[in-house]
Amino acid sequence: MGLDDDAREYHRQDPPGKIEIETTKPTNTQRDLSLAYSPGVAAPCRDIAADPESVFEYTAKGNLVAVVSNGSAVLGLGDIGAAASKPVMEGKGVLFKRFADIDVFDIELDIDAVDPFCEAVKAMEPTFGGINLEDIKAPECFEIEERLREEMDVPVFHDDQHGTAIISGAALMNAVDISDKDLSEIEIVFSGAGASAIATARFYVSLGARKENITMCDSSGIITEERVEAGDVNEYKSQFASPVESGDLADAMAGADVFVGLSVGGIVSQEMVRSMGDDPIIFAMANPDPEITYEDAKDARDDTVIMATGRSDYPNMVNNVLGFPFLFRGALDVRATEINEEMKAAASAALADLARKDVPDAVVKAYGDDPLQFGPDYVIPKPLDPRVLFEVAPRVAEAAMESGSARTEIDLEKYRERLEARLGKSREMMRVVLNKAKSDPKRIALAEGTDEKMIRAAYQLSEQGIAEPVLLGDADSISKTAAELGLSFRPEVVDPDDRDVSGYGDRLYELRKRKGITKREADDLVKRDTNYLGSVMVENGDVDAMLTGLTHHYPSALRPPLQIVGSADDTDTVAGVYMLTFKNRVIFCADTTVNQDPDAETLAEVTRHTADLARRFNVEPRAAMLSYSNFGSVDNEGTRKPRDAVDILQRDDGVDFPVDGEMQADTAVVEDILNGTYEFSQLDEAANVLVFPNLEAGNIGYKLLQRLGGAEAIGPMLVGMDEPVHVLQRGDEVKDIVNLASVAVVDAQE
Repeated sequence: MGLDDDAREYHRQDPPGKIEIETTKPTNTQRDLSLAYSPGVAAPCRDIAADPESVFEYTAKGNLVAVVSNGSAVLGLGDIGAAASKPVMEGKGVLFKRFADIDVFDIELDIDAVDPFCEAVKAMEPTFGGINLEDIKAPECFEIEERLREEMDVPVFHDDQHGTAIISGAALMNAVDISDKDLSEIEIVFSGAGASAIATARFYVSLGARKENITMCDSSGIITEERVEAGDVNEYKSQFASPVESGDLADAMAGADVFVGLSVGGIVSQEMVRSMGDDPIIFAMANPDPEITYEDAKDARDDTVIMATGRSDYPNMVNNVLGFPFLFRGALDVRATEINEEMKAAASAALADLARKDVPDAVVKAYGDDPLQFGPDYVIPKPLDPRVLFEVAPRVAEAAMESGSARTEIDLEKYRERLEARLGKSREMMRVVLNKAKSDPKRIALAEGTDEKMIRAAYQLSEQGIAEPVLLGDADSISKTAAELGLSFRPEVVDPDDRDVSGYGDRLYELRKRKGITKREADDLVKRDTNYLGSVMVENGDVDAMLTGLTHHYPSALRPPLQIVGSADDTDTVAGVYMLTFKNRVIFCADTTVNQDPDAETLAEVTRHTADLARRFNVEPRAAMLSYSNFGSVDNEGTRKPRDAVDILQRDDGVDFPVDGEMQADTAVVEDILNGTYEFSQLDEAANVLVFPNLEAGNIGYKLLQRLGGAEAIGPMLVGMDEPVHVLQRGDEVKDIVNLASVAVVDAQE
C-alpha cells in the first residue's frame, strides 16, 4: 500500500480517528461518581458562580485549547469544507498533547462569513483557555483573528499566519549569523503573499529587518506601488508594496540575500539561485514540494547556501510544531489574555538559542544518526527534541509577565520543574537529584574520557553546574573530539602518558600486593586501564566519584572499583538498582546487576541500601521482599530466604521504613490486595522498593517492566560502595551519563 492507503487505514482503525477523552479522577465507586457529578459537583459550580476566576482551579479550562476551522484553506487541499478538515484538526490536537501536554477539542464550523464565525467562537470563551485558528482562507483569516483578539479575553492565535513566521524567524537569525550578515541590511524576497507570507514578513521586521528591504511577489509578480494604485492587490498585500517597476520573481531574486518561499513547488530555478548575493539563505517552504529542491539549491553554487524546507527528509525543517504547542503552554500557564509580539519574539529567540546547544542522542537517532551540530545544515532544532518545551515555554511565560498580558505570576525556576513533570515521571524524579547536585558540585572522573558521549556529557555537566568532570585518557584525542563537536570548553584531563601517575601505581600495589598484583603490574594497570586509574583516584580522594562502563562489559567495568574502592565499612554488600518510572508511580528494583544468589543477610543489606537511595530522590521507601509465595503459602528454602530477610530488618531498630514479605509481585504493587487479602501486612500502601530473590529474577523483572510496562529506567545505580562509583550500561546515551553522574554527585555530598 502507498502512503495514502496507509493513512486511510491508520485513521479508520477502531476506534476511528486519533483522539478520545480520558478521565483524570477515579470513577470506580458510588462515592467517586457522587463527587464527579451529582450531588457533589454543585459545590464547585457555586464557587465559580461567586468567583469566575476559580474556574481555573476546578475545571480543565486552564489546559484546554479549541482548534477551530471552517475548512476553507486546508493544507494544500484548498476549500474542502468543515467536515473534511476534521482529520487535520484532530491531528493538531494530537500534536498539542504529544509535545506540550495540552488538551484539545477540535471545532469545525460550517460558517464562511466573518461575522457569524466570530460570534460562534466568542460564545465558546467560557469553555477554553485559548483559541487556535486553523486553515481559514485569506483575507478573512486576518479580520477574524484581529476581531477575536480584540473581543476575547483568552489567547487567540492563527497558526497559519504566525507559526511559520516564528520558526523561520529563528532560522533566519541563526542563518544571518552564520553568513556573517546584518539583519537590518539584508535584502529579502518573498514568493507568496498569503496569510503566512504577510505575517512572516511582519515578524521579520519586528526582529530587525527593514521593511523597505523586503520585496514580495504573488502569482502576478512583484507587488508594486503601481499595482496598489491600480487596485490590483488587497489592503494586506499592499503594506509590502515596493516602489519599483513591475517584474517577476526572477527579477526580484537578483542580488537578494534571502529567499522566502510560501507559494508553490518548482518555481525557482538554479539560475535564479545563482543570481542571488553571496552565501544566500533560501527558505523554500512550499509543501510537499518546495519552490526548489534541497539538492538543486545546494548544487547551484560553490559558496555556502543555507537551505530550509518544510520537509522532514532534508536539513532545517521549518515545522510549526516547534511553535504553537509551546507558545500556548507558556500562555496558558500564566493565564495570558493574548499571545502578543513580545511572546512570539521570545519563542523565536529561544529556538534560535537552542539550535546552538549539543543535541541529545535520542534526537540524533530519531533523525537517522546523522550528526546534528550548529551550522548551515542545522539552524533550527528538530521537532522531536524534548528540550524545546523547557526552552520555549518559560521564555514565552516570562515575556507574557513582562509585557503585562499575564494574569498570574509564576516562579520560572519552579515552572521548569513542572514542565519536566509533564513529560514523564522520570524527568520529574531526576530534577530532584539534579537540583541537589547543582547545590554542591563534586569532582567526578569519567574513565572512558576519549569517548564522544563522555566528552559531550562532560560538557553538559560543566555547563549546567552539575559536576566538575575529569576526563581520563589521551588529551590530544579529547581536545580534537571536543573541537569537532563544537564544544567550547576546556575540561580537566588526566592523560596517563603525560601525567605522572606513579603515585597511583604505588597505591594500587599497596592495596593489591597480597592479592596477586606485582609492583610492575600495578604501574602498568594505572597507565593503560583508566578503570583502575579512576578507581585509585577515587580511593585516594583526588576525585569524589567515578563513572565507567560505557564501552566495557558490566562485569569487567565493575571489577576494578570493587577491588580498589570496595564496599562501605558497615557492609560487605554492593548491589545494582534501577529506578523505574511510570505515569504516576516510581519503583526501585534491586538487585538487578551484581549478586547472583544472595542469602537473607545480603537481601537485608540490599534493602537498606535501596531504601537510602530512594530517599535521595525524595521518595519514602516501602519495601517488599518478592517471591512466588505469599506470607508462608509455600515453605521451602527459596521462600524462607526473603522471609528471613524481613525478620532481620524488622528486628533492626535502625530500619525506619516499612518492609514485609515474602510476597508475590502483584501483592506488592496492588494496594487492594495488600489491604484486602493481607490486612496484617506492614505495608499500608503499595511497595515502591522491590527486592528480588536473586539476580536472575531481578534482571528479568526490571526489563519486562521497562519494555512491556512502558516504564522509563534510570540506572543501574550501584549502592553499598565505600565511595560513589557507578557503572553504565554499554551503549547508554549522553542523558543517561548525565543522570548517573548527578546521582554520583549526590552520593558524594552525603
